[in-house]
Amino acid sequence: MSGLYLVTDSAIAHQAGHTLPYVVEEACRAGVRWIQLREKTLSTRAFVELGTTLKQITQAHGAKLIINDRVDVALAIDADGVHVGQDDMPYQLVRSLIGPDKIVGLSINSVAELQTFIADEVDYIGIATIFSTDTKADTSSLLGLAGLQEICHCVEIPTFAIGGIKAHNIQQVMQTGVSGAAVVSAICGHPSPYEASQQLLQLLD
Repeated sequence: MSGLYLVTDSAIAHQAGHTLPYVVEEACRAGVRWIQLREKTLSTRAFVELGTTLKQITQAHGAKLIINDRVDVALAIDADGVHVGQDDMPYQLVRSLIGPDKIVGLSINSVAELQTFIADEVDYIGIATIFSTDTKADTSSLLGLAGLQEICHCVEIPTFAIGGIKAHNIQQVMQTGVSGAAVVSAICGHPSPYEASQQLLQLLD
């Protein structure tokens, strides 16, 4: 599996003139094998319908579909897993609900949050936030490359960095020892999601 992880954003995709299924199809076609469906404003019905469409795409390409936060949606569409943050449902409960064969991802924002972290219950961690982004005005919690490297050295399971990662800095990110990089606007907001994905994958390799 490639180390490039696409986290979706419908608003950014629409601003670039794309539908979300189109973005995911193009990213998967280019070789992206991790897709996280993150939707904070959709109704449950709309979320399930979109998730069902994306699952057909990811399955066709051998990619993993992870649902952000919504365990009910993940169960409804038989997604590959669930990703939760520090303020979402506790990851131990997520694991008990979705079972041992599904993927559980957890966001970690500081070394301190690793203190109560049980690696056996989680398959990977997403480490945020590395660089400032348009969607994160508060930069006081930015980890930077040094903070990312520190967290990576504390865990043995796969790690994905997220936050402001683009083509111009993705190689710096990978030099910290992180397993992979998660991007949002670098693919969703690009005029050609396929070309953007190809470029990022080449830089990872």
